[in-house]
Amino acid sequence: MSTASGTAAPGAALRTVFPGLVVSAMLATIAFLLADQPFIKDTLHLSALLLVILVGMALRTIMPVPDWAAPGVRMAQRPVLRWAVAGLGFRLSLGEILKIGGPALGVVVTSTFAALWLGWWVGRRFGLSDKLATLLAVGGGICGASAVVAADSVVQAEKQDSALALGIITLLGTIGIVIYPWIGRAAAMDTFRFGVWDGASLHEMAQVVAAASGFSKDSTAVATVVKLVRICLLAPVVFFLAWRMRTVTHAATGKPQVSAVPWFLVVFVLFAAVNSTGWLPKDWVQLIQRGDLWLLCVGMAGVGLQTSFHDLGRAGWAPIAAGVAQWIVLAGISYGLAVLLVR
Repeated sequence: MSTASGTAAPGAALRTVFPGLVVSAMLATIAFLLADQPFIKDTLHLSALLLVILVGMALRTIMPVPDWAAPGVRMAQRPVLRWAVAGLGFRLSLGEILKIGGPALGVVVTSTFAALWLGWWVGRRFGLSDKLATLLAVGGGICGASAVVAADSVVQAEKQDSALALGIITLLGTIGIVIYPWIGRAAAMDTFRFGVWDGASLHEMAQVVAAASGFSKDSTAVATVVKLVRICLLAPVVFFLAWRMRTVTHAATGKPQVSAVPWFLVVFVLFAAVNSTGWLPKDWVQLIQRGDLWLLCVGMAGVGLQTSFHDLGRAGWAPIAAGVAQWIVLAGISYGLAVLLVR
């Protein structure tokens, strides 16, 4: 039923999106629980985000999304996912970030922005679309899956692009867990330098922690804080992408299709500011972070359910090569800067 203005009544709209949201939430819960299992968490090092998108893609490969579920799946992919990105602000604390000192901050900021630009440039040279190259650059340069999700909220790439970027970044980061401690010992890096290098160049927070714990206990704390600095760069980078997309779409269509100031990034900054005050009890923050991870999984279920493995197979080798090239650049720059600047 419709209102006099021609828009759907709230009750009717809810009934339309509810089935697909339930499906997305169920897949998210399954992946969320699986990711906590010791074998998956400690041996395979697979995140809940990757698991949920793999399950969603497997279902989409077998059969298309039913018409009754499609509206809710689309809602999970966009509005729900944007609220989840805003919730990432609760992972940041300005006080913790300032503890690592100026030289380490210089390593992170310099290497990250170099990797972002070079990652995009390399992707374009390998023949990737502008949007896929951007997702790979942001995911590899900042914070893996979360950065891909945040960037895709404004870039609005093809459905399979975000899934492809997530898979490549997870694969490379998992390799990093194994080889980083070996490289650190071979290069005779001390605990602090290894923590700075690890946090500045590996993809996901979980991968950073796993690699650091394989080197030494003390390097884990350093690597975690350095990684938080990279996550801080997520907001300005996505703000820039929103401005860039707004400019491009305005030039192409005469009308900007992306907000100049995405609302979810404003909320992200507000959440980070609240978390930095220390007013919230630590237990509350941890609970909020867990809830936000589940919400991210709901959103990524929506992405997975609209992408099949056949879509990824058609992408070829170029995206993987671009991801590897960016990672080598980022690891090389951050290692060199860590050796030169960190004492």
